[in-house]
Amino acid sequence: MTLQEAHSADMLAPMDGSRILVVDDDADIRTLLSDFLEQHGFAVTAVADGAAMDDVLAAQDFDIAVLDVMMPGEDGLSILRRLSARGGLPVIMLSAIGSDIDRIVGLEMGAEDYLPKPCNPRELLARVRTVLRRHRRQVAETAEPSGRKLRFAGWHVDMTGRLLTDPDNVVVTLTDGEFRLLRAFIDHPRRVLSRDQLLDYSAGNESESYDRAIDVQVSRLRRKLERGARADGGDELVRTIRNEGYMFTAEVRPA
Repeated sequence: MTLQEAHSADMLAPMDGSRILVVDDDADIRTLLSDFLEQHGFAVTAVADGAAMDDVLAAQDFDIAVLDVMMPGEDGLSILRRLSARGGLPVIMLSAIGSDIDRIVGLEMGAEDYLPKPCNPRELLARVRTVLRRHRRQVAETAEPSGRKLRFAGWHVDMTGRLLTDPDNVVVTLTDGEFRLLRAFIDHPRRVLSRDQLLDYSAGNESESYDRAIDVQVSRLRRKLERGARADGGDELVRTIRNEGYMFTAEVRPA
């Protein structure tokens, strides 16, 4: 495993296999959400109440929780308060009430998002992916070593200063989206990354989350890297892998 792969393995693990905890007293909803999310590559554990949630949290870690507000016994807001005090686990709230006051209270108490019930499972899936992207990017940026500088194929990049320099020592200007994409490639060199993975690794809060957006972003980044690759006499740095995605071909080393 390279230095960059080790740095990012825990911070930006692929979405497939991410662990979701669903807490809802309605058995039908638990089954519906669990089945749908599992079909999209997530590992789901579903429980009926706060006590069962405590038991599974004591046994394993999760990447995100989907929490119902209206439950017998301890309600969702009380559970949210306890989860927020623990920290680290992003929560999406579900509520049959759906009033602005309940939504605002939930968000102020630490929920990342709030959906009214019944909700479309596809919308929940989109919200889950967005929250996980945001959370993992925040964690990764917080953990970014101060002054981390890397080099590849004659290029140099200052990850903290977000500065890219070509083999002729000329600074190449990147948009925010292009730099996040470059970071994703640098953190996973010489590995095929699907479009979904690139969305997971590089999407910003307001990014367009669809395949075509990634293709356009890759095309723009590739054009900016082409000159250096030609000057270095090497192959293209971002290679298209048919029916699979893209690969960053260069070896990445500490500068």
